[in-house]
Amino acid sequence: MKISYQWLSQFVDLKQIEPQKLADQVSVTGIEVASVIAPDAGLKKIVVGHILATRPHPNSDHLTLCQVDIGAEEPVQIVCGAPNVAADQYVIVALPGSRIANNEKIKRGKMRGEASEGMICALQEIGFSDSVVPKEYLHGIYVFPEAKPVGQPVFSFLGMDDRLLDFDITPNRADTLGMHGAAYEVGAMIHEKPRFPEVNLNESGAKSSDLIKVSVAEPELVPQYLLKVVENITIKPSPLWLQIRLWNNGIRPINNVVDVTNYVMLEYGQPLHAYDYDQLSSKQIGVRLAQADEPFVTLDGEEWHLRPSDLVITDGAKPVGVAGVMGGLNSEVTDQTQTVVLEAAVFDPTSIRKTAQWTNLHTEASTRFEKGINAADVETALRRASQLLADLAGGQVCEGIAIGNQQVRQPLQVQLDPARVNHVLGTQISRQEMLAILQDLQFDYQDQADKILVTVPLRRWDISIEADLIEEIARLYGYDKLPSTLPTGIQTKGSFNRRQQLIRTVRKNLLAHGLDEVISYSLLTEPQAVAFTHTPKPAIKLAWPMTQDHAYLRQNLISGLLLDLQYNLAHQQNDVAIFEQGNVFQTVDNQNQPKEVPMVAALWSGQVKPTSWLTKTRQYDFYDAKGEVVNLLTVLGVADQVQFVADDTIAQLHPGRTAKIILADQVIGFVGEIHPNEQQALALPVTYVMQLDLLAILNTELPTIVSESAAKYPAVERDVALILDQNISNAQVVALVKENGGKYLTDVSIFDVFAGEKIGHHKRSLAYRLHFQDPAATLQDEQINKVMLKVTSALTENLKAQVR
Repeated sequence: MKISYQWLSQFVDLKQIEPQKLADQVSVTGIEVASVIAPDAGLKKIVVGHILATRPHPNSDHLTLCQVDIGAEEPVQIVCGAPNVAADQYVIVALPGSRIANNEKIKRGKMRGEASEGMICALQEIGFSDSVVPKEYLHGIYVFPEAKPVGQPVFSFLGMDDRLLDFDITPNRADTLGMHGAAYEVGAMIHEKPRFPEVNLNESGAKSSDLIKVSVAEPELVPQYLLKVVENITIKPSPLWLQIRLWNNGIRPINNVVDVTNYVMLEYGQPLHAYDYDQLSSKQIGVRLAQADEPFVTLDGEEWHLRPSDLVITDGAKPVGVAGVMGGLNSEVTDQTQTVVLEAAVFDPTSIRKTAQWTNLHTEASTRFEKGINAADVETALRRASQLLADLAGGQVCEGIAIGNQQVRQPLQVQLDPARVNHVLGTQISRQEMLAILQDLQFDYQDQADKILVTVPLRRWDISIEADLIEEIARLYGYDKLPSTLPTGIQTKGSFNRRQQLIRTVRKNLLAHGLDEVISYSLLTEPQAVAFTHTPKPAIKLAWPMTQDHAYLRQNLISGLLLDLQYNLAHQQNDVAIFEQGNVFQTVDNQNQPKEVPMVAALWSGQVKPTSWLTKTRQYDFYDAKGEVVNLLTVLGVADQVQFVADDTIAQLHPGRTAKIILADQVIGFVGEIHPNEQQALALPVTYVMQLDLLAILNTELPTIVSESAAKYPAVERDVALILDQNISNAQVVALVKENGGKYLTDVSIFDVFAGEKIGHHKRSLAYRLHFQDPAATLQDEQINKVMLKVTSALTENLKAQVR
């Protein structure tokens, strides 16, 4: 919120503190001031001018020649193209040599052959935003509603000589979303008690409760709902002082009724709304939950179909407003309005937040209702608005208030222990200093024996426990005065748990093998989110997605890596080897919250190494990807327990070049090539991916690592070549060899694969090297021959192998 220094000065004596110094002091006490805005910064030689006469430009059908009094000896001629220029107007004039918005310099010149001694300005041309310019001046020059001293700088007449403190308010300090709350805050800092104008109403005529009937169907969602009727008003523009207050806070002046509600909102932090009494057909107001798909048109002309969770204000039948968010077009205050119904209320913050979220109607009112309202000032704000309507619109304020609900809780009492304050802050603040701070905050208190019983006013709903009061004392005492001390207590040695160690090992290993780490979005489209899973589960959609492309929680990491690959290819980076370690989200039966599972995924595309004079290039293939997986599983200590089994269950992967990875009868991931159809759809080259479930590996019992001394006796190697059916896998052969190879078999590796007509149809030749070693003795040929005979017999019997 932008806090006007001049307006604030009416409540607190600020003569001894300049705006920038005040902003600095506010910042160090807990509310950051983003900037101090000077609306007139960079502007010069812009004065009030009085248009004495006008005549059409002789050489143009849209320009006007104006004789303007700028306080000089003689009037000057200025050419103006605004459609609303006329004689006897008091306007903004930029003199020759002046600087207007965007540092633009105004010079003397001629327009269509006629001299122009300056420029008659619109508000936008001196720095005002389109969003705050009154609609009648949106496409023309600004005209002062009353005569102003000719030749004087315009800045003070437009509120541009004010300084605006841009309070960057945190959600817990919504009490400063009004000038009164800001005055209490600033007053506490400079030891001043705020002074606010009294609200004195002259009520007459009928009672408000007789003119309008009110009912609240959801009292738990509407703790307070008050209405007051003001009759015989005259709709007209607000006085300039009120308009200045609004546009300096980013609000466009509309008319005196609407402007009064906005002004009181800025003053008290209490949103108000005005309904046209004559548009309320049944002369009653009801507050209820909306019906499913109930139609409603808001003030901005947008039609909505409401949800059953939305609070609405009705005229007894149809909605006339969305509670706490925006009023309806069917009850809008217009130039013909004569009687208004003023509404002041407190609505449930959660209800308002949900409605504002799904409708994307984040208004000044909804912002305040979401964060909290000073329940003690609801009725006072309503009376203040009624008073202003009587003064500025000539209204007759009806007697009393129509009450729908008025439940005001009692102020909280919190016990404060001065000894604990000093213990927590590490200070030696005296009891009297603490009491002085409570007085500055305008908190009532009872000084008891060794404690202080503090009564927290309703305007500070962020304070509920002793720790909150300690914070208030600390920030007003001065954070800079708190001593710097070392922490005390039992020191514990920090270490990584097993999960952290596993994740760090995975990342270090992949980085060491030349892969680059990436971080992808956790939110994807629905097809991307549920792809690359063996057991697809329902997509998990966000309740309030920011965009449709980021609406679902990912169930895999590969989709994100493919998006990263597309980005790299678009930037001519064709050789890509990347990985990501992150969580995926899986639905769990009968639970609202998804389960987060740590996984790692990698992607390879392009050349393994660039071409050089020394080596020839080649593209990544399946065995590069599988080799990385095997290496990683070896480092993690589970490679010996893992099986790779051909897999065709994932639609996005090539069915002939994909293997699922099985550990302890559980599928923990996959490695393979992206399906050609998928590659074509995404405009990708041949790409290989892998994904591992780290949680499954973490839950696996790792084998005990046993160290052995280097063998003293030589090893023996034997080769065997086999002709097998092509559907028999290498894993089957290796498993059978290990099963029958005896205790001295230390390794089995394949070193040749051959297929062709000489071997036979649907056949292939696989050659293996078996490594034997006895750490305690030299192996004899007889021993090895017996083992080899057993191995070949097993292969022949079980796999129908032919030994070459």
